[in-house]
Formats: sequence, C-alpha cells, structure tokens
Amino acid sequence: MENLGYYNGEIKMLDELKIPALDRSVYFGDGVYEVVYCVNQNPFGLKDHIKRFYDSCRLLKINFTMEKEKLEKLIKDMAKKQGGKYQSVYWQASRSSAIREHIFPQNKPANLLVMVTENKIKDMNKLRYDLITEEDTRFFHCNIKTLNLIPSVLASEKAKENNCNEAVLHRGEMVTECAHSNVSIIKDGVFRTAPLSNLILPGVTRAHIIKFCRDLKIPVLEKHFTIKDLFEADEVIVSASGCLCMGVNTIDGKKVGGKSPKILKAIQNAYEQEFINQCGSSFV
Repeated sequence: MENLGYYNGEIKMLDELKIPALDRSVYFGDGVYEVVYCVNQNPFGLKDHIKRFYDSCRLLKINFTMEKEKLEKLIKDMAKKQGGKYQSVYWQASRSSAIREHIFPQNKPANLLVMVTENKIKDMNKLRYDLITEEDTRFFHCNIKTLNLIPSVLASEKAKENNCNEAVLHRGEMVTECAHSNVSIIKDGVFRTAPLSNLILPGVTRAHIIKFCRDLKIPVLEKHFTIKDLFEADEVIVSASGCLCMGVNTIDGKKVGGKSPKILKAIQNAYEQEFINQCGSSFV
C-alpha cells in the first residue's frame, strides 16, 4: 500500500505532498501532533488522542477550528483510503503560514497535515526493551505534544547507538519519562508512575494502563520515583501507542525487572483485550 498524505484539503501520495516554506512548522516547529495505530483501518484510542490534540492546541493558543467529529471522520477516512492492514496515522496542526516573525500571526487559521503509513505496533508479548539513562535536557512544556523534539531525537539516537530501544530521562535523580514514551514501575505489587505535570506528557497509553490496573485491583501510586527505584523495581514498563505495555530487560547494561511477571502479563492481557474490543482484531 502507498503511504498517503493530506494537507489543508489536498490528498496525495505522501512523497508527492508539498508543505509551503512559510508554514510555521518549518522554521519554528510551531505546532502540535498526535499519532494513532490502526488494525484493518480501525484506529485505537482515537477519541483519547483527539482530546489531547485539542488540549495541546489550547495550551499553545493554536487557532485550530475544525470540529472534533470532523477531524475524527477525516482520520478514519484517510486510514480507509490508504487501505493497509497495519497503519499509523500521524496528524499535526501548525499555527499557520506567515512570514517569519516570532509574534503569532493574527486571525490566521492553523494548517493541518495528516500522514498515513504502513506501520505495526511492537509485540509486547514477545519483546522486552533495553534502555539507557540520559539527563532530561528538555524545556518545561513537556505536557504539550509539541513538534519541538530535538532533545528527544538526540536521546533516541544515543539509545540506538548503544543498541537499546529507548532512553529513560531524568532530572537529577528524579525519573521523568522516556524520549518518546512514558516509563513506570511495579514494586511490591503497586503500579507506580510519575504524576501529571509540565515535566511529562499525559500519555494516552499511560492513562489506559492506570485504568486496567484499577480494574484488576492493582494499586496505583502516582508519585515520582528515582533512578535507584528504577533499578530496584520488580518490573519496569515502557508505555506508548507504538509498544503499548512493554517490559524492560536491561538499563545501562544492567539486568532489571522480571520479578513480577504475573502482574505485567495481566496488564498486557487487559490491554490486548481492549485493543480487540475497539479494533476487532489484535495488534499482531
């Protein structure tokens, strides 16, 4: 299947789609984005991602006026038009197109870009991640899913160079999240994750896991934890739309987790069942 793109009403093959040089995403990264994964053109967790998208637009004061229902229909229509079995749908709103100036352009509508590509969620039932730790050098708006991702890009590249899947970010001894995921731990039967703040993204997958834990009567503690806590955890969990609820094997080359497999598997099974409920099929 060909990868498909949409920009302000124009639909083309993705490698043929053009974005104007004056789009503020080009020279300022002035925009927000979301990604959903689909099976048989059915997006998982779409309403949750759309809600966060509009929250991000509001926090950055981006003038995105399309109604939620219309955006939801557009994303579903684009997935069906591309037609693949396994897909990811990425969309972003940039502030507008205007001559480069730091001050917001006035009364100009946001630009909307949608990209549909063949993509498959990593199988959390067969894979465990290897991580590195990295100082969190990002700014203080991590709760907004902004396009400004250079620190995360650099941390992800460093993880790859070390033959790892992700980088765990920390500010001093306090763990925040990963370069493009949330990170949580299980310790003494409790699921522990950093509280929502401007230092972490309010992950849709993180929120799903908290719900599953409560349904399974697994205690949840939203409280910061340290690098020491991370290494001493019974399980370390990386969560994101592209990997769902992934267990961890090593951090900085040291073996971690593996001490609470029943709890981890119960959460993973609950996630897989919810995926089947929404999409009519598993993610693999």
